[in-house]
Amino acid sequence: MLNIVLHEPEIPFNTGAIGRTCVAAGCALHMIRPYGFVLNDKYIKRAGMDYWKELTLYEYLDYEDFLERHPEISADAPDGKGPKLWFATTKARQVYSDVSFGPDDYIMFGKESAGIPEEILAAHPGACIRIPMLGDTRSLNLSNSAAVIVYEALRQNGFPGLAKEGDLHRLHW
Repeated sequence: MLNIVLHEPEIPFNTGAIGRTCVAAGCALHMIRPYGFVLNDKYIKRAGMDYWKELTLYEYLDYEDFLERHPEISADAPDGKGPKLWFATTKARQVYSDVSFGPDDYIMFGKESAGIPEEILAAHPGACIRIPMLGDTRSLNLSNSAAVIVYEALRQNGFPGLAKEGDLHRLHW
């Protein structure tokens, strides 16, 4: 199962939308404290709709707690040697579509106002990935960024367990 990690999320709507994406994509959501909201916030519920109750959610006191509870992951693991931890950041030198995601990898996104702390990024430059953007654009919305990268990781792994065709409700063509 692919894993999405939010490092100190601040905006409830983004977290709700990411939770909904996780449910639709078959991913687990990992949230590292502190949060800029409470988990029962009405905006999380509105963005996550009725999907939030189906979410596989894990919470952590801080980044160290996350690492301690997941000794199997590494940002520096050779390809194919267990789950890898990726860091989505505007500061990366490599594009998200140029790396190979494993089916059980973890993709971390930072808080809306500051991203992932640079101390974490500097320790793992080879695991930092970015979404290309035009000119002086600083960043995309957090929930949009998560969706873009999640679905690339899923595409690379053949969309495991996901429906690839849909049915029209009224018309047939």
